Amino acid sequence: MGLKSNLVLALAVLLAVLLFIGTVWLWPKLAGRSWKAVLGRIGLLAATQIMVFSSVGLAANRSFEFYASWGDLFGQEQELGVVQDHDKAGGTEGRVKVVGKQAVKNVPGGGKPKVGGQIQKIEVLGKESDIATQAYVYLPPEYFKDKDRKFPVATVITGYPGTAENLLNGLRYPATAHSEAAKGKMMPMVLVMLRPTVAPPRDTECVDIPGGPKTETFFGKDLPDAIADHYRVGTKPENWGVIGNSTGGYCALKIAMKHSERYGAGAGLSANYRAPIDDTTGDLFHGDKDLENRADLLWLQKNAPAPKVSLLTTSSKQGESNYDDTMKFIEDFKPPTRMSSIILDSGGHNFNTWRREIPPALVWLSSRLTAPQ
Repeated sequence: MGLKSNLVLALAVLLAVLLFIGTVWLWPKLAGRSWKAVLGRIGLLAATQIMVFSSVGLAANRSFEFYASWGDLFGQEQELGVVQDHDKAGGTEGRVKVVGKQAVKNVPGGGKPKVGGQIQKIEVLGKESDIATQAYVYLPPEYFKDKDRKFPVATVITGYPGTAENLLNGLRYPATAHSEAAKGKMMPMVLVMLRPTVAPPRDTECVDIPGGPKTETFFGKDLPDAIADHYRVGTKPENWGVIGNSTGGYCALKIAMKHSERYGAGAGLSANYRAPIDDTTGDLFHGDKDLENRADLLWLQKNAPAPKVSLLTTSSKQGESNYDDTMKFIEDFKPPTRMSSIILDSGGHNFNTWRREIPPALVWLSSRLTAPQ
C-alpha cells in the first residue's frame, strides 16, 4: 500500500476513530492508581494521538505532495544509481535513457498516446556537468500523430525538497498542458519535469558550486542538448522555456536570464530572488563574491546587460513573503528583457496557489515561444 493511497488514509482514520472510542469506553476501567491502570491510560492516549497526527499527516501529504513514497518519507532512495562513464577519449556525451512509460492521469483517453499523450521516465546524463539525474517527459498527443513534427519545450522544476512526481500529480502539469492545448489556448509542448536537487540531498540552488556540482551548467546547457538529441524538439532559444515554483521558480528565472542563448522565456512562481545559505545548501560560493552576486537576480538586473528573454514572475499581496522583492524585480527590469507578472490578492506558498497560476503561466509561456519549423 503506497504512502498516498486512499486505503492507507482510510485505515489510519478508522484506527484513530476506534482508538478514540476505545479510550472513552475503557477509561472508567483504568481509573485506578495502580501502575497497570496508569500505563493503560498512557498507552491509550499515546496511541490515539499518534493515529490522529498520522491521519492528519497522510491527508496533508496527499494534498501537498511532500513525500512520494514510504522510502522517500524515511530518507531511503529506492531508485538504482545511474552509471557515469568518464572516459576522456570521446568525452561524456549528453544522453537520455527511457526507463519507463505511463499514461497521463486526469486526461480523457489517457491510456492512448495519440489521444492523451504519454509520460516517459528518463535518466539524463550531462556532458559538461557530469551530473546524472532522473526526470519525466510529457509528450503531447500530437507527438505521436505526426512523426515529422518538432515541438517547443518547457523545462519544469519543482521546489526543494520536492520530487518530480509533484509536478505530475500535485501540480498537474501534463494534464494542464493537455487541457490548455485542447482548448486552443497554447501550443502542444513537450515538458521535461524534474527537481532542482540534481545532487541529492544537497540543495544546490542551480549554482555551479566551486569544486562541487555544476547544477547551473546542467540546466543551462546539458539538459537542452540531451533532450534535443533524443526527442523531436527545437534547438533555438525561441523553442525553449523554463518554469518552476519556489526554489524551482528561482532556478527558472535565473537560468532564463543567464542562459538566454538556450532559453527564450522563464517563469518563476513564488520565486526567491537570491540563493539562501543554510544547512541544506552548505557553502555555495566559497567566498567568491562575483559568483554570489551573479546568483542574485536583483543584482543581475542592475549590474549585468539585460538579456533578450521574456520573464514572468508571480506573488500574492497576502500570503507570500516574496511580494516586495517581486515588485522590485518588476520595477527594475530593462529592455530588451520583457516582463510579465501574476499578482494574486491572496495566496500562500503552497500547491493550491500554484495550481491557480500554472494554467495562465503555461499559456503565457506558449505565447513567448515559437514552434520549430
